[in-house]
Amino acid sequence: MVAGYKNRYILELLNIYAYFCRLNDMKPAYYIKNPAIASEEALLRLLAELEEGGIPAHRVANRTELSALQPDMLLAVGGDGTFLSAAELVADSGIPVLGVNLGRLGFLSENTPSDAARAVLEGRWVVEDRPVLSIDCPAVPRNIWPFAFNEMTLHRNGAAMLGVDVCVDGNRLPTYWADGLLVATSSGSTAYSLSVGGPIVMPQARVLIISPIAPHNLNVRPIIVPDSSEITLSVQSRDPSAVLTMDNRRVELSPGTAISVKVAQFSLKRVRLEKSDFIHALTGKLFWGEDMRNGSESQ
Repeated sequence: MVAGYKNRYILELLNIYAYFCRLNDMKPAYYIKNPAIASEEALLRLLAELEEGGIPAHRVANRTELSALQPDMLLAVGGDGTFLSAAELVADSGIPVLGVNLGRLGFLSENTPSDAARAVLEGRWVVEDRPVLSIDCPAVPRNIWPFAFNEMTLHRNGAAMLGVDVCVDGNRLPTYWADGLLVATSSGSTAYSLSVGGPIVMPQARVLIISPIAPHNLNVRPIIVPDSSEITLSVQSRDPSAVLTMDNRRVELSPGTAISVKVAQFSLKRVRLEKSDFIHALTGKLFWGEDMRNGSESQ
């Protein structure tokens, strides 16, 4: 019994030693989209806490600097727009992204600076694989990243409504007559898709959401398809162009242009703090189920 206790004690010491070795080797970086927040007290305090803990974070502004530094983690400091830009920055590098909220809603960037610093220093975080959309369209210039973390959309670019033709794995759906249409990942179900009446989907669900934007006929609804599907789209319009968006990037295209959408061969590595979860984010950020009859149950 004494020998067993001694062995467990030695094993625990080895685990503690291994943790501090990993901590000492860790090399984080941080990214801010808005230069105006570079001097904000919350950001400076976050950086100071990390440096005092022995793992200073270095700022990166573009993919070249990120590639040169090769950090173990990228802190996207700002709001959800900053997180989406950071997703483009890491691309298929496999570098995990931790969202730190200095913005307004902060659903993707849900963590406060103090919580983020403490979790990084204590190693209390996990990495989730989140799917990314790959968009194949001849209208997208080579200098624009043709992927999306939340959603891709087609929008009208004038007064005329769009007719959006959709095929799922070669099976044609009825034409959507609407202001536009979006294809969202499960991660994007709480973004634009939610605002146009799409369902809330747990992030680990392997599905894609097809939702019309302000449809002009009442008998069309969002549809969920497996994320193994290949979705092809084209637009009918009396206007000379329509708009294609991929998260926070925008290009114009001509009616009739073919677009192929499917899940990319790489995923985004999103850092989640151990204490956070999707349902808590829904209730805390989006006030899901807020009802005076629920009392403390909604807290």
